[in-house]
Amino acid sequence: MRDDSRLPTSPAFWRSPLRGPWFTSVLGLVLLVGVTVLFVTGLASYAAYNPDLSPVNDKTPDKGILGFYLFAWPTDPHWLYRLTQGVHVTLGITLVPVLLAKLWSVVPKLFALPPARSLAHALERISLLLLVGGALFEFTTGVLNIQLDYVFPGSFYPLHFYGAWVFFAAFAAHAVLKTPAAVRNLRRLRAEDEPAPAAPADETGRELVAPSPDAPTVSRRGALGFVGGGSLLLFATTAGQSFDALRGTALLAPHGGADPGGPGGFQINKTAAYAGVTAAQTREDTWQLVVTGRTGTVRLDLDRLHRLPLHTSSLPIACVEGWSTSDQRWRGVRLRDLAALVGHDGDPPDVIVESLQLHGAFRHAALRANQVADPRSLLALYVNGGPLTADHGYPARVIVPAAPGVLNTKWVARMTFGEVR
Repeated sequence: MRDDSRLPTSPAFWRSPLRGPWFTSVLGLVLLVGVTVLFVTGLASYAAYNPDLSPVNDKTPDKGILGFYLFAWPTDPHWLYRLTQGVHVTLGITLVPVLLAKLWSVVPKLFALPPARSLAHALERISLLLLVGGALFEFTTGVLNIQLDYVFPGSFYPLHFYGAWVFFAAFAAHAVLKTPAAVRNLRRLRAEDEPAPAAPADETGRELVAPSPDAPTVSRRGALGFVGGGSLLLFATTAGQSFDALRGTALLAPHGGADPGGPGGFQINKTAAYAGVTAAQTREDTWQLVVTGRTGTVRLDLDRLHRLPLHTSSLPIACVEGWSTSDQRWRGVRLRDLAALVGHDGDPPDVIVESLQLHGAFRHAALRANQVADPRSLLALYVNGGPLTADHGYPARVIVPAAPGVLNTKWVARMTFGEVR
């Protein structure tokens, strides 16, 4: 007779004494809160790009009804994107051990036979596959984008966007079905020193309990402590990328480590060499800014730009990869003053900004009228008391409060006000 205990479809195959409704419920409730925050901050990040403003900003043009929530991204508070995206990336990395432990705790369910005992059970199994697959896909693509400048096949923006909706839909359905049972399990067992695996509060928890468990080598609370310690370690070695004073602690972040010195001694995403911008293109005697608007086109060389009224703004740089800087002191010409040069007095319109860079998703970017009108929005020529460096966008770059870093276009060559679409 064949020994079915050697097959993962047999309950006897799974011998760990740690699995059970209490262990799974604790992890599930942590993920319930964490994944919800990730989803909300992820949607906020997508809205920050103003994708419905212009095709050059929209990296997921076929989003359809999934873009129902989009709104005009504000400029206040000026650290808004720094906060939302810092939370999104740091929390996502911190939750990796919790997610892996949760998947490990429920893996027997993926092999349970029969595949479907009823229509309702079949729908639950399908939602579980979407949940597990979506979780692995979202976390994997997110980490690859952060750590390796995205090496996963295809475009990060649509893949991560669509994947997030599939994952969260399955997650929400699963939460509706399982959260009441998870809360009951915790309430029933919270007074016990060591939660027992037997007699779960509902039938769905029974299949998590090993019928013939091995001898325990660690308690369930000890296992949770191990998972929590892993999350804490990831947090401690990642969160510092959003704080200048702690950047040296961000050992697992690509933009960790100490900032270099000098006026331009703060983090960058892409260098001039990477963007294909050469010194010949940015020489003072050859570079010109072309500004187009209602009354025609104006060409400004560096000398004329420096003779326009200059203003100072203290603003951070915040990247979709989760890293950010503290407020840097930028000095340059207000965007609304440039709009006025080409006939847009009063309320300035939207603007398309074009860079000298040869390649990259945001070599062209659109800014909303509220971003142009903000007195802190500059075409910056200086930072922290010195001229821009080549890697920070010399001879001129855009800096806008609360905008994602990629919308703060470097190596600006042309600005077209009005008729953004």
